[in-house]
Amino acid sequence: MRFEAPPSPPTLHFRPRSAADWLRFTGWGRALLWQSVREVSALPANLSPQERDAVQKRLSARLLGHLRVRLQIQGHEHVGCGPYLVAALHEGIADVLALLHLPLPLRFVAREEIFTWPGVGPAITRLGHVSIDPESGSGGYRHLLEQARAITAGGESLVLFPQGTVLGLETDFQRGAFALARHLGLPILPVALTGTHRVWEHPFTPALRYGQPVGLRILPEVTREEVRRTSPEELRVRLRRHMKGAALEAGLPPPRRYDPGRDGYWDGFHFAIDPDFPRVYDLVAAHRRTLAGETA
Repeated sequence: MRFEAPPSPPTLHFRPRSAADWLRFTGWGRALLWQSVREVSALPANLSPQERDAVQKRLSARLLGHLRVRLQIQGHEHVGCGPYLVAALHEGIADVLALLHLPLPLRFVAREEIFTWPGVGPAITRLGHVSIDPESGSGGYRHLLEQARAITAGGESLVLFPQGTVLGLETDFQRGAFALARHLGLPILPVALTGTHRVWEHPFTPALRYGQPVGLRILPEVTREEVRRTSPEELRVRLRRHMKGAALEAGLPPPRRYDPGRDGYWDGFHFAIDPDFPRVYDLVAAHRRTLAGETA
């Protein structure tokens, strides 16, 4: 199976997995979703960090409440006043709703394509979230650096997903988040997040499920001093292992796992496989060698 980058803008589909969920979604959920994005799109463009935080947390509580998500949060004691670079594991769009329960004002970095989604794109643009094209290399990093400097100077924390993809736990961390923290002198707040992939399975299927458990485990921060004296590469590997280890521990819902035979190889998207998962690493490496031979 081979996936290519989807056309833009995409069509978003939701398929509730039971008759009761279908009635709940069609009777109220769909309208609630689009009401929420219209509400955000109508906000003034010059929101203060406090106003933005209040709007986002209210909408998050509303949507998670409708979806009956059972959110488990551990590690509140590790959250200081910030601002932080928040580094979180990534499983799906519901990650954002869960992370908004952190007691911090947040802005998020998201793939450029999400800014083209109907309704959602204008809403997150209005809220001042940051788009990035991982395939654009150093140009994308410079844009992110400029945006991040302004956001954190205003007291907001910036959320990045170092995997850069929702494929699953086996995807590697990219270096950019850790270089960014060092450039800006920011502490890093690591968050292991699991279970959101079962809420809405986009882009793999349109399956939508109510009543799912979602786990959010906040790990001890990496201080400014630690960030300053540690190379981005060392931080990348250390936090990759720490966060994924936490995701696999008892007490959190099972994380999403990447299976290329089931999920495809997503040719055209920029991601790497964590060498700590050698079976998947070897499968993807062999596929890419074959693909390179076909196109040579």
